[in-house]
Amino acid sequence: MRIAMIGTGYVGLVSGACFADFGHHVTCIDKDQEKVDMLRSGGIPIYEPGLDQLVQRNVREERLGFDTDLTRAVKEADAVFIAVGTPSRRGDGFADLSYVHAAAKEIASVMEGYTVVVTKSTVPVGTGDEVEKIIRETRPDGDFAVVSNPEFLREGAAIDDFKRPDRVVVGTDDARAREVMSEVYRPLYLNETPILFTSRRTSELIKYAANAFLAMKISFITEMADLCEGVGANVQEVARGVGLDNRIGSKFLHAGPGYGGSCFPKDTLALTRTAQEAGTPLRLIETTVEVNDRRKHDMAKKIIRAMGGDVSGKTISVLGLTFKPGTDDMREAPSLDIIPALQDAGAKVRAYDPAGIVEAEKLLKDVEFTSGPYLCAEGADALVIITEWNEFRALDTNRLKEIMAGDVVVDLRNIYSPDDMKNRGFTYVSVGR
Repeated sequence: MRIAMIGTGYVGLVSGACFADFGHHVTCIDKDQEKVDMLRSGGIPIYEPGLDQLVQRNVREERLGFDTDLTRAVKEADAVFIAVGTPSRRGDGFADLSYVHAAAKEIASVMEGYTVVVTKSTVPVGTGDEVEKIIRETRPDGDFAVVSNPEFLREGAAIDDFKRPDRVVVGTDDARAREVMSEVYRPLYLNETPILFTSRRTSELIKYAANAFLAMKISFITEMADLCEGVGANVQEVARGVGLDNRIGSKFLHAGPGYGGSCFPKDTLALTRTAQEAGTPLRLIETTVEVNDRRKHDMAKKIIRAMGGDVSGKTISVLGLTFKPGTDDMREAPSLDIIPALQDAGAKVRAYDPAGIVEAEKLLKDVEFTSGPYLCAEGADALVIITEWNEFRALDTNRLKEIMAGDVVVDLRNIYSPDDMKNRGFTYVSVGR
């Protein structure tokens, strides 16, 4: 099949490359000429393990191409995917759909024959109706269907998630569109992947409901961590004891500095706004958002307390800047709140991240960025772990003790054993233990 993918961001590029690897002919469209030139030459504008090889292989096999003009790709396409950004709108937190609407109008102006237009972007309930209206107004004679097909990709594991998904959700009541989408995802039938066909609005809500539930699990365990500290319990053992219940499960029960990234913050906010407009406010999710916002600021206070309540003139080394390991994504990362709060309190901050420094430099001011964890820790009064990259899981603690000026280690991801770190001479502080 021939597929046009509008957008070469995280969702668009990963999805386009994976569809091409399935055997489809895919053209990814982006208005940024520099980005398109980079992709054509084998460069990758985002960090995702294995994506460079995947893209290069399918470009070489002539199944994957890139362009700034969507005309030819859309005219020839069996399915056109909209995978553009839907950031939180300033002022009200609702999803900004301007890029989606613009893409719909452009698609409508050039499409030929029966065309399936698929919203891959995360969009509020009812967006498919708006897209359909825009296309119909632009092309009253158009033969098309608008389908919802939300993505469920984890950054750092996106390729495997796409090729071996828990499920594929497709929202359409159009029989022809269902046939097209079945063919698009036919390679997954070999894996016996459940493909859930539902109504378009239901499909749109599934994505938001899933992300909101996972965000709620994270906020739940962070509050349990605070309770554990108050009563002398261990949050890791609590999480294990709770997670072994099959009705609950162990995933996303990891206490830390709160969630970030491109999905959970904006999706929970957009869902609460949708619910308020519908007259059915979601109190649990509203509280989830509040808990997470407060969490990041509380972590800065936790670090300051660990250093005796005063960090003025002290050097704090931070390991991990991205919102999670395996990505260079800095969007809504806890570090963006924690580090400025430490600086406001008078601390000097030095930082290292295996993949996120380029993006972090754009967002964090007056931070000394280093090229490795030990260079970062050298001469520091305190060491703070914010993101649990693998290379931080087995640090040479004897070396750290020798090169640090102080002995405070604040582990916001509970990587190390409190007893072991204390036996090695550190003033060790973790979360919920």
